Amino acid sequence: MELLQRLTARQVDILRLLARRPASPKGMALKELAAGLGIRPPSVLFHLTSLERLGLVERYRGKSQLTAAGTATYLEYQRHHRVAEALFAQVGLPPGEVCRAAREIDLVLAHRTVEQLCRAERHPRTCPHGDPIPPCRAERPARR
Repeated sequence: MELLQRLTARQVDILRLLARRPASPKGMALKELAAGLGIRPPSVLFHLTSLERLGLVERYRGKSQLTAAGTATYLEYQRHHRVAEALFAQVGLPPGEVCRAAREIDLVLAHRTVEQLCRAERHPRTCPHGDPIPPCRAERPARR
């Protein structure tokens, strides 16, 4: 099972909040994450602990931030989600429903399936909302 397939929607929501945080060595406080998600701090802590065990999040002095693996995983999630949105738009779902439909399947799609869908859609560059679709692994520049 691929890493994305092991995550919950709530864990992806945490990755999203941490990814959108302006670059800061301090990270986000538990209460700030809880407020952003609309859930209680103990629930956030439960999910953070799981994400930390997976190597996606690191915590220091009560603040949480993404690791390099967490950033890469969130980027891969964005690709899965946006490719799924593009697919649903192609079959005629209204723009307001493509995100909800994509959210239903984006975590269960294997990477190879997303790549096949992307090829079938002729490698769309943006989702129906105009957000860029991250390139597939083969198209990404090598890290130094």
